[in-house]
Amino acid sequence: MKVNLTVKSDLLGLLHQRLSHQPFQFQKDHRARPAAVLVPLYQHDDVWHVLFTRRTESVEDHRGQVSFPGGMIESDDESPEQAALRESEEEIGIKAGDVNILGALDPIPTITQFIIVPIVGSIPWPYPLQINHAEVAATFGVPLEWLADPANLEIRQWQPQSNGSSYAIHFFQPYQGEVIWGATARITVSLLELILSP
Repeated sequence: MKVNLTVKSDLLGLLHQRLSHQPFQFQKDHRARPAAVLVPLYQHDDVWHVLFTRRTESVEDHRGQVSFPGGMIESDDESPEQAALRESEEEIGIKAGDVNILGALDPIPTITQFIIVPIVGSIPWPYPLQINHAEVAATFGVPLEWLADPANLEIRQWQPQSNGSSYAIHFFQPYQGEVIWGATARITVSLLELILSP
């Protein structure tokens, strides 16, 4: 089934129906560190876009990589949703009250020992982003239609050690010079699979 990715389709209604609304339960004895990100959707030129960030070279984790706004789930965060909204405001100035939360994708473990809960939400556009330049080098949007084109996605095998296991790593083709790969690409693919599934 082909889903219309223009703003004329009821994409938000579809996502609200298909996304999980169950509270995420993190097992405290798990070795992975819990994190949450916001996957912001917005309308521009009659097309749905996804908003990404690129991290600075000075942050502690994932330097220079394309990501979603977000970070560690702190002990005083009541939920992954609250953590994602808090971090999004700290990093790029999106206020929690301006986000229409649609639900959560399945948690994604990473090879860097995080487990990420992606929170999907829509934001008004244009939006007066306020970038925290200590953490975020740039923000950019990519049309969902471009991301959904199979020609723009590649899966590569990566073996961190010569005698270790190999991992399948998702890479999107460069979009305006930005490369979406790794966990961010996997989250994006999970969103697309949810949208495009029958």
